[in-house]
Amino acid sequence: MKHKFLEFIPEHIEPNTIYISIPYATAIHKCCCGCNEEVVTPLTPSDWSLTFNGESISLNPSIGNWSFKCRSHYWIKNNKVIWAGDWSQEQVDNGRMNDLYRKEKYYKEKKNINNITNRKPKVNFIIGILNILKKLFK
Repeated sequence: MKHKFLEFIPEHIEPNTIYISIPYATAIHKCCCGCNEEVVTPLTPSDWSLTFNGESISLNPSIGNWSFKCRSHYWIKNNKVIWAGDWSQEQVDNGRMNDLYRKEKYYKEKKNINNITNRKPKVNFIIGILNILKKLFK
């Protein structure tokens, strides 16, 4: 596969090319099986990650097109398509549940970190008051 970094995804998607928009954190390509379906992979901490080594790209995790008629399943590693086996419907359902769990966990942890960060000035203020009181009552 070839890769193209650009800001906006073009209207016409060429086969064997993955288009990557860093500003919009999205990659798109035609399904590697040749069925002509467009595959969109959002680049987020809870979806796909993209690695660029200066010459080639890799996407992680694998791409399972379970909602397409072809049900293709593959990895894109160093601009090469590495085919993976078909999954049973039970495996697909488990994979989807795992994806939902991972997303929920990520956003829950992110919310907790934001809550802690938002409380930090209050905590520092309280610690400051306690230190003053310690000095006063020594």
